[in-house]
Amino acid sequence: MAPVTSLSDSVNQQLGSAISATLPEASADPLLRRSDRADFQANGILALAKKAKVNPRDLATQVVSRIVTGDVIKDVEVSGPGFLNITVTDRAITDNLAARYADETGRLGVPHAADPGITVVDYAQPNVAKEMHVGHLRSAVIGDALRAMLDFTGEKTIGRHHIGDWGTQFGMLIQYLVENPGELAPAADVDGEQAMSNLNRVYKASRMVFDSDEEFKERARKRVVALQSGDKETLDLWQQFVDESKVYFYSVFEKLDMEIRDDEIVGESAYNEGMPETARLLEEMGVAVRSEGALVVFFDEIRGKDDQPVPLIVQKADGGFGYAASDLTAIRNRVTDLHATSLLYVVDVRQSLHFKMVFEAARRAGWLTDEVTAHNMGYGTVLGADGKPFKTREGETVRLEDLLDEAVQRAAEVVREKAQDLTEDEIQERATQVGIGAVKYADLSTSPSRDYKFDLDQMVSLNGDTSVYLQYAYARIQSILRKAGEVRPTAHPELELTEPERALGLHLDAFGTTVFEAAAEYAPHKLAAYLYQLASLYTSFYDKCPVLKADTPPQVENRLFLCDLTARTLHQGMALLGIRTPEKL
Repeated sequence: MAPVTSLSDSVNQQLGSAISATLPEASADPLLRRSDRADFQANGILALAKKAKVNPRDLATQVVSRIVTGDVIKDVEVSGPGFLNITVTDRAITDNLAARYADETGRLGVPHAADPGITVVDYAQPNVAKEMHVGHLRSAVIGDALRAMLDFTGEKTIGRHHIGDWGTQFGMLIQYLVENPGELAPAADVDGEQAMSNLNRVYKASRMVFDSDEEFKERARKRVVALQSGDKETLDLWQQFVDESKVYFYSVFEKLDMEIRDDEIVGESAYNEGMPETARLLEEMGVAVRSEGALVVFFDEIRGKDDQPVPLIVQKADGGFGYAASDLTAIRNRVTDLHATSLLYVVDVRQSLHFKMVFEAARRAGWLTDEVTAHNMGYGTVLGADGKPFKTREGETVRLEDLLDEAVQRAAEVVREKAQDLTEDEIQERATQVGIGAVKYADLSTSPSRDYKFDLDQMVSLNGDTSVYLQYAYARIQSILRKAGEVRPTAHPELELTEPERALGLHLDAFGTTVFEAAAEYAPHKLAAYLYQLASLYTSFYDKCPVLKADTPPQVENRLFLCDLTARTLHQGMALLGIRTPEKL
């Protein structure tokens, strides 16, 4: 079916035409927004009047005289110094929603972008042979949601999980395996928990020997050289650590209800061969220069905490390459081989300075341009109740698996308390959906750059801005639809709408606009805010407008239609955030 034009776009087009007819030489942008004084308010007249040097209220009156009311616009009033307050017809609201309801693709009539690009999303970057902790949560959850939102708009996304699979620590680990063969079971023979247990055991044992045996320490250092030079035995053992770690990664991401593709796990090691070429190109172009034996990029405009220029080290004086070389080589690969038009990095905000320098170096080299951009979506820290970085009582970093398990346990208590006609298996299934959804929503409803407190009691609460509140609204609608029996949800454009129905309808119509804006701004919290407001408006509608006991059969059908479209919109919106919507709670 053809995409549905939102009411805000329809009104915008009519206002734009009226403004152009009044001021042909003006650039007609009505600056339309939702308003509590009417359905919409346009503020653009003020700026146009100032530019044309005319009275804004007089100009607004002239524009209103050229607006045709009827099918969409019911009334336009001039208020204040020249604002336009616009009310749309009840029929226009219902007709628009009916068109969205008829969309069998599940897109709710939302069009795709006219000129989509290719965005590489770099997110969910755990380290090989190390446990995932609470610090890995935000990159995974935010990146997964942003990718889904971009996909929904029509953008082609390519995931990249830049795992930490290279470094001097592997000399210690691999040398221990050489001297203690069989300590690491084949990846095919273990599950996620066993994999991490094996990796932890090997790490602790190898670290103990490394710290106490100078001869082993020297052998481990030589093993690093063998790894970097491509020695086959060493690489085979290194691959064992990578494969075992992937088994563990997949088990954690499965708990997070995230799908991670193996071909999108491209770690630091994948860029090793390209780093010398990156360094050569940067030096030849004059982007990087030699300084005290190292190859560095200097920036007068980028300064550190002490207001001193901070250099980006591409190659160290001893010939080794660091993170900058790896990240710049990744940019070359993503732009040249993947044909990306946009690069999105979901990394800790504390790495912002590093990526600012990397992006500037790439721009100087011509790898990033006005047509090929990069953005660092720096995220804040997960805090404990004390406002400090989230730790266990012993001061240790919180394991991500433990955190997710506790969330599911807390959710089970809530579900069991509310459960009606649910078996124990169904309670556990819904507890997983509610618990994981609660963790994700608490993260995604916060602006990514901000820190937030991890409070499980609040996260699984049925009250307030939580995913449980949204899931409960969805489940309540499903209950109403089941009780309706053979009465089908049907739109009745001929009916007048009450204020709660109008408010709900106008908000439903804004779903597509919200997703596009949130995706363009890399702001999943704006979609979360929309969904919370949708659930709140539905609650108000439900409290004030009887559904199954409405006055007439057409009104029953129309209110069921509003209920069902609300449920579909909640389902689609929460799916974009990676959150399930149980049919029963």
